[in-house]
Amino acid sequence: SGAANINTWILFLQYACCFGVELTMNNAAASYFKSKFELTTESAAAIASIFGWMNLFARGVGGYVSDKANSKMGMRGRLIWQTGLLVVEGCLVFVFSNSNSLAVAIIIMVFFSSIVQSAEGSTYGI
Repeated sequence: SGAANINTWILFLQYACCFGVELTMNNAAASYFKSKFELTTESAAAIASIFGWMNLFARGVGGYVSDKANSKMGMRGRLIWQTGLLVVEGCLVFVFSNSNSLAVAIIIMVFFSSIVQSAEGSTYGI
């Protein structure tokens, strides 16, 4: 009965929009930095690893804010929080991919990763 429930599929799509992005970034970020900014493989990989380091806190923050939103607005609060995160995530991926400065790209990637991980945490709350 779970597979026939539309809410299951909506949650599946929401999680794919955050965890799928994380998997893609983990696999492609090093080669992106290497080719876009002409870095060595080692430097590009070190910079790309920053994306994963945001997991140390951002997932928890996303879940915590989701819990707070739930206490004030119920499930609607959780959904508003996650929708906001997914919209910001979508905007930041465009900003990141169009960055022409290495420093700007790294800063945007940190914010982008934090939002992606927070969206994952908010999914767990739902």
